Amino acid sequence: MNRQAQAVVLLLLGGAVLRASLTDLYLRYVKEGLRPFLIAAGLLLVVAAIMTLWYELRPTAREPVDDHDGHGHHEPRVGWLLILPVLGLLLVAPPALGSYAASQAGTALNAPQQSDYPPLPDGDPAPVSVLDYAARALFDRGASIGDRRVQLTGFLTTGEDGRPILARMVLSCCAADGRPVKLGLTGDVPVGLPDDSWVEVIGRYSDRIGRDPVNDAEIPYLDIESWRQIPTPKQQYD
Repeated sequence: MNRQAQAVVLLLLGGAVLRASLTDLYLRYVKEGLRPFLIAAGLLLVVAAIMTLWYELRPTAREPVDDHDGHGHHEPRVGWLLILPVLGLLLVAPPALGSYAASQAGTALNAPQQSDYPPLPDGDPAPVSVLDYAARALFDRGASIGDRRVQLTGFLTTGEDGRPILARMVLSCCAADGRPVKLGLTGDVPVGLPDDSWVEVIGRYSDRIGRDPVNDAEIPYLDIESWRQIPTPKQQYD
């Protein structure tokens, strides 16, 4: 791979990063707050590629020097592997982590540093995330929820007993470190839907606690009053 080819690969890579970061595609790989950094990285790659091409194609650019046996120097061919992530970003749109990833990993709840929780948002039902409800239900034993109704959004995955579980993937940085937060369901449990179906559920705190078969961690439950299937949201990660 000569320097001109390297610059072309760099240009394609930068363009692919920009394409992903300027659309919603990047949300399948990293957290929403990292978008400015992706755009900056893509721009730097494109600028570096253009400057390299300009330097190599200008009339005063040096001719390549042959080595002692008459053959030009060759750069390591491993550089061509950079095309793989480019093709992945340009040609493939992988789905976000879902039920399969959730079934392979244990629930990711960790005990919080705080000993109390802020009041729930206003409204009836109160909109909360799966992570927020699970933490309140497990570590606060529902004290900060009380008898309030809550509204959660997540995808369905099948539990060990064959019953559906509500889950949401949580990211620290990117999809590579994604871990699920799982909720057991009682009451008007969604039925007749395949795994990875997204639902919006309304319910109340349940003091029932289950166990995750993957890592034996505690899984809180939600007592569902009503539910409805919804389209896959743009932001699928917590």
